Amino acid sequence: MIFTRDRIGPTAHYTGYVWARNGLSDPGLATTEGRILFDSLQPAMLASRALGGPTLESYLLARHRAIDALLERAIEQGDVSQVIEVAAGLSARGSRFTQRYGDRLVYVEADLPEMAERKRAALERIGSLGTGHRVRALDALRDDDRPGSLAAVIAELDETEGLAIITEGLLGYLPPDAVAGMWRRFARALGTFPTGRYISDIHLGGAQTPQVRVFRVLLSAFVRGRVYLHFGDAAEAERALRAAGFRTALVRPAADAAGIERGRGRDLANILEASITLPPEASTA
Repeated sequence: MIFTRDRIGPTAHYTGYVWARNGLSDPGLATTEGRILFDSLQPAMLASRALGGPTLESYLLARHRAIDALLERAIEQGDVSQVIEVAAGLSARGSRFTQRYGDRLVYVEADLPEMAERKRAALERIGSLGTGHRVRALDALRDDDRPGSLAAVIAELDETEGLAIITEGLLGYLPPDAVAGMWRRFARALGTFPTGRYISDIHLGGAQTPQVRVFRVLLSAFVRGRVYLHFGDAAEAERALRAAGFRTALVRPAADAAGIERGRGRDLANILEASITLPPEASTA
C-alpha cells in the first residue's frame, strides 16, 4: 500500500478491509477506518457495477491474487525462501505465507515507521510474528545503508538463499524518477542473492477507454493524489526493468497471472515479474 511520509494513507485502511472481507486476511488486520471508507464508496461501486463498469474491490483482488500466485510459484520452484514486502501496509500475505510454509520461509514486512509500528502491534495481537515473520521500518526511496534503508533490511538476510521483493499498490503513486531509482536499488540488492525475483502490480497507459479514464480519476481522488501511468504498454515497462538491471522482465494482465476470469475491474490490473537470473534454458544455451 502507499502512504504519505508522515501518516498512514487511506488506501492502507481500505485495502486491509477488502482483504479481510474476502477471506484473505485476519480480522485483526481490518480497521474501523477501512470499514468506513469501504462503506462510503459502496454506492459509487454498486452504480459502476450496475453499468458494467469496474469496481475497486475487483481490481484490488485481482492484483492481490496474482501476486500471491507468482510468489507461491517461486517458492514451490525453490527459487525463493526469503521475501521482503515493501510498503506492506495491512496486507496479511506475510501471515498467510509463513503459516503455509513454516520454516521454509522468512518473510519481512517493511513500511514507513508509523505503519510498521501499527502493523507490528496488530501481528503481535494475532500471534503471527516470529523469527520467520518480521516487521521492519523502511523508506523505499532512500539510497543509503543506514537504518530504515533497503540495504539495512537486506543485511539481516541469508545471502545464500533466494530472495523475492514485492510491492503492491506503490508504483502508481511515485513519479517516474522515483520508480526508476527504486527499481535500480531492487535489482542491485537482488543481485547479491543466488536467485532474485521482483513482483509487483503496475499501471499501464495504453487502452485509455472512457471507463479506464473514469477509474483513474476515482483512484486519484481516493488516494488524494496523482496516479501515475509511467508506461504506455507492457513492452515499454519491460524495457525499463531491464534498463534498471533486471535480466528478464514480463508484464501481463493480473487475471492471466492469477488464472482468474477477466472483467469488473480485473482487466485494469497488470502484474510485473522481473528476475536478476536467466531461466535455465537461456543460461545454458
